[in-house]
Amino acid sequence: MRILALDTTTGSGSVALLENTRLLSEINAESALTHSARLLRAVDYLLKKNSLKIQDIDGYAVAAGPGSFTGIRIGLSTVKAFAFASGRPAAPVSSLAALALKLRETQGRLFCPFIDAKKSEVYAALFETERGNLREVIPEGAYGPDAFLSRLPAHRVVHFIGNGLDAYRDKVLAYLKDNARFSSRSLFIGYEVGLLGYEILKRGRGVSGEALVPLYYRKSQAEDKK
Repeated sequence: MRILALDTTTGSGSVALLENTRLLSEINAESALTHSARLLRAVDYLLKKNSLKIQDIDGYAVAAGPGSFTGIRIGLSTVKAFAFASGRPAAPVSSLAALALKLRETQGRLFCPFIDAKKSEVYAALFETERGNLREVIPEGAYGPDAFLSRLPAHRVVHFIGNGLDAYRDKVLAYLKDNARFSSRSLFIGYEVGLLGYEILKRGRGVSGEALVPLYYRKSQAEDKK
């Protein structure tokens, strides 16, 4: 199964091309350009590099959120168009789960993706590995940093990853002290989105482009104003 996977939920945008779980090619970019300006060029480059056309893609995986509202809309609208035009299924994937999956080989079992949600909040969750799979321990959501960190088991080592650490690393240390571990892995998750998407698609749980919906966890600024 050939899968095209996209993540535009943060500034660390990525596009990946997979054959089942094998990574064929990927493009990762952290730049001032908007995702809308570079996304289609990246997709076109990956397809040509692998001598493929968009019609050769069997399914799509997309990070549906949480993250930047604008970024989420760009990724979803792109995959919606591809899925609609091709009739192929799409798999919506959590950006938090994809971040946690990057740490699946880490020694220790608790993984905490931690994304800056602005407005003094973070998008976060706590996962642990169970028979090689991620199990949600603290549900995904938008939290005040103190409200979330106070729920973590202070006696367990927790591995953190995400851009929320830029703003709240000291607060994490205040709660967990020596039990906090900070990943040095990159924040590009296109490949991980593809891996999670593959699991959804191979079980026949993909959806049509029209059925793709964003995963926000809170109202957008525009909705707040209303």
